[in-house]
Amino acid sequence: MMDDTTTDAASPGSDPRFAALPGRPGKVIAIHLSFASRADQRGRRPQHPSYFFKPSSSLAPSGATIERPAGTELLAYEGEIALVIGSPARRVSPAEAWSHVGWVTAANDFGLYDLRANDKGSNVRSKGGDGYTPIGPALLDARSVDPSNLRVRTWRNGEIVQDDSSAGMIFPFAQLVADLSQHFTLETGDVILTGTPAGSSVAAPGDVVEVEVDVPGGPTSGRLVTTVVQGGISFDPSLGSLPAVDDLQRTEAWGSREAARLPAEPVSPESGDSPQSGRSGTDSPDPGASPDSGSASGPRLSPELRAKLAAVPVAGLSAQLRRRGLDNVTIDGVHPLHPGAKLVGTARTLRFVPLREDLFQSHGGGYNAQKRAFDAVGDGEVIVIEARGETGSGTLGDILALRAHARGAAGIVTDGGVRDADAVTAVGIPVYTAGAHPAVLGRKHVPWDHDVTIGCGGTTVQPGDVIVGDADGVIVIPPALAEEVADAALAQEEEDAWIAQRVAEGHPIDGLFPMNGEWRARFEAEHGGSR
Repeated sequence: MMDDTTTDAASPGSDPRFAALPGRPGKVIAIHLSFASRADQRGRRPQHPSYFFKPSSSLAPSGATIERPAGTELLAYEGEIALVIGSPARRVSPAEAWSHVGWVTAANDFGLYDLRANDKGSNVRSKGGDGYTPIGPALLDARSVDPSNLRVRTWRNGEIVQDDSSAGMIFPFAQLVADLSQHFTLETGDVILTGTPAGSSVAAPGDVVEVEVDVPGGPTSGRLVTTVVQGGISFDPSLGSLPAVDDLQRTEAWGSREAARLPAEPVSPESGDSPQSGRSGTDSPDPGASPDSGSASGPRLSPELRAKLAAVPVAGLSAQLRRRGLDNVTIDGVHPLHPGAKLVGTARTLRFVPLREDLFQSHGGGYNAQKRAFDAVGDGEVIVIEARGETGSGTLGDILALRAHARGAAGIVTDGGVRDADAVTAVGIPVYTAGAHPAVLGRKHVPWDHDVTIGCGGTTVQPGDVIVGDADGVIVIPPALAEEVADAALAQEEEDAWIAQRVAEGHPIDGLFPMNGEWRARFEAEHGGSR
C-alpha cells in the first residue's frame, strides 16, 4: 500500500532516469555480498563488506526496458534494497549512520555475466551498462521504517523468485553507511545498493522482472518493473575484449548447475567428492574466518613467527634445516617473477596430472580442482602447484593470480609455467615459477585435486607446510620446526653480520669464519654472554 510515508520524487522536466530520486546521484555504490542466503548459495561468507561503483548513467525508472546485447546470454537480475543518502556523512559511527539515510526504495542490480571475467572484479562493463540499475518507483521515508524489518521481493513473469528481509543480512545497513563514510563523504542523493538475497537468476528477452521493497503490512516502494529486450548490435572486437562464458559463469548466473541445465559434474575418483562441492577430500575453509583460524592448510602462522621468517634469508633457513637432517626441502628450478619479493606463508596444495584427453574431458572443465583451489585459498596461504616440472603450458594466468591476491594469499609457487606473465607480475602477488609459456593448461595438464600431499620442484609439500621464498629460491619447513629454525637462523644471521664487520675491518678469515674459541669469546662478550 502507498501512504504518506512514501514519496514520488519525480519533478516536471526532470531526467526520467532519475525520476524516483531527489536528483542525479553523485555516486552509486554497490555491495558484492551481504545477504546470508546468497552467501550460503555461493558457498562463501565474507568477513567484511566489499564494494564497487556503478555509473549514474546506468540508472533507469520503473517501466523501462533493459537490452541484452547481441551475442550474450547471461543477463542476471538482482533485487535489492537501495538506500538514498539524505544528509552528508563523513566518518560517522554505526549509531549515527541511519540518521544520514533519507530514503529507502527498490533497485535491480542487473549484471551481464558474459563480461564478468573481462572486468576482473571491477564490474565496470558487466554491471555499468545503460539501464542496468532500475530504481524506484517510490521512496520510503527512512525515519518511518525499521531498518531491520525491510522486505525485498522479486518476480519474474509474475512468479516470485526472491523473498528475503534485511534481518537476514550479514552486514546491517548502519555498518555499510559507517564503513563507506570512513573512506569518503557520502553526499546527499548518493545511492547504496545493499546486495541481493538468494534467488537471483538469468532473464531472457521478453521477461518482465519486478522488485518491491516494503515493510510487511506497511509502506511500500511499489513494484519496480523492467522488461528485457534483445539488442541488435554486437560488441566490436577491434575496440576491446568480447563477451565469453563458461560453465562456471553459467552456474553462478543461474544460481546452480541444475538451473543452468548443465550436467552434473563427475565425482573425483580420488576424493569421492563432486568438483562442484568445492572440496577434495577435506572441507574448504570459511572465507570469512578469522585470519588466525585453521583451514585446510592447517593453523595460520602467528604474526610474530611470520615476521621472524620474513627477516631471515632462505639460505639461512636451509642451513638450519640441514643441521637437523633435512636436506631435500628446496623447491628447485623456480624463480620469482618479482625480484626482491619475499614469500612467507603456509602451503595450500594443487596437483596436476599429465594430460590424457578423456580425463581432461571429465576433470578439466567447469569448476575444476584448479578453480576450487584458488577460490579456497585463505589469508596468508601459498598455493603450491605440482606440475611435474613441465613448462610446456601455463598452470595459472592473470585471472587466477587476481583471485589469489583478492583472497589474501601470500603467494603462488609452481614448478610449471605461467601464462600472461607480464599481467601476472602486474597483479603484485609474489609468484615463483619454472618459466613463462603462452599455452593454456590443457596442452599438458589435467587439474586433478587439491589439499593433498604433492611433489613440487623435487621435494614433497604437504598442506600446512611453511613456505618461504626469496631470490635464492623457495624452501619447505615442517610446521613443528618453523619456530625453532627461525630462531636459530636469526641467531646465526647476527653472528654472520658480526663476522662480516670484522672481515671488513681487515681481519683474516682463518679462525674467524667459523669462529674459533678466541673469536667466539669476543663475540659473546660483546653480546652479553654465551648463546
